[in-house]
Amino acid sequence: MANTYTQIYIHYVFAVQNRLGLIQNRWRDELYKYMTGTIDNKGHKLLTIGGMPDHIHALVSMSPKQAPSDLMADVKRSSSLWINNNRLVMGKFSWQEGFGAFSYGKSQIHDVANYIETQEQHHKKRTFMEEYLEFLKLFEIDYDEKYVFKPIEQIHE
Repeated sequence: MANTYTQIYIHYVFAVQNRLGLIQNRWRDELYKYMTGTIDNKGHKLLTIGGMPDHIHALVSMSPKQAPSDLMADVKRSSSLWINNNRLVMGKFSWQEGFGAFSYGKSQIHDVANYIETQEQHHKKRTFMEEYLEFLKLFEIDYDEKYVFKPIEQIHE
């Protein structure tokens, strides 16, 4: 795309299926490296990544060649395959349907990156669900809680 100049920063937030705390410290950094590779291979630049055992935050400088939803589909699909192929969890790992994508300007990048890198501190004070709803309200995004937080599915014997 000659003569196309962009500056698009997206903060992605997505959760483990049923918001279970399955991401373990012992392999978390390898997961982040794997996701970084996926993002880079799609022509974007990962600025920072962080999260908790039940969710991930990623700040990405986006190429205009791919839609945010397509990037997230690629990241979630490839990382869940990586987790499952390496048998890092009991049973089958999957990400919750959907994601949050919040846009920022260049002057905000330092603060957003700092927020992502200090997730453990933030979650001493509030849950992921409280955090996520705060983002939706801050960005004035209309939502229906029944779709934002699908209830944890019951396991039938």
